[in-house]
Amino acid sequence: MTPDEIEALFTRSDGRYLCARWDRPIAPIVFGVEDATLSVVKGAFEAVCALAGHQMAETDPELGVNAMVFFFRDWEELLQVPDLERMVEGLGPLVARLKAADANQYRVFRFETSGAIRACFIFLRMDAHLSAVPAETLALSQVVQSILLWSDTAFADRSPLAQVESGAVILRPEIAGLIRAAYDPVMPAVADDPSHALRLSARLSRDMPQ
Repeated sequence: MTPDEIEALFTRSDGRYLCARWDRPIAPIVFGVEDATLSVVKGAFEAVCALAGHQMAETDPELGVNAMVFFFRDWEELLQVPDLERMVEGLGPLVARLKAADANQYRVFRFETSGAIRACFIFLRMDAHLSAVPAETLALSQVVQSILLWSDTAFADRSPLAQVESGAVILRPEIAGLIRAAYDPVMPAVADDPSHALRLSARLSRDMPQ
């Protein structure tokens, strides 16, 4: 990937560059699915964390859990979740906007004082489109989009996943490499200067097989 391509993945629609990763171990929990799908979602977290070289945990000592994945049929259901409005500021107006837009997914991040990711709430309204997506594909896509703070337009035109000849769906190699580069210990947990994309590009070039 060129530095410009990388920069575009972290440049928000308002023109601001921002890349952030998790500092604390990720402790996920999943609501609204059967045990089989639960294991698929947690398996996706395990795979992406292993790729990034990041840790997972059963619980977060401060928050209990810090990555919450909600599966549901109607946005209004979120308003019935105990204490969710306390954790997600402005939940009522947010639900109204998402319902009006007929959205089927949304992610809310909370941040440390440093700007690193502290928590993530993943909301999936299982409409006809999402219901037709295999659980493994949906889970991997959502976890990839929550492992870093990507631009709000990062994957609007192209998914972070790709289908191989066997029919299996995998993470695009360049996106996998970018996640590894962003989690390199020498890289900052938070960056708001576009020159950060140059550093990511340099690490990708270094790790590219010759």
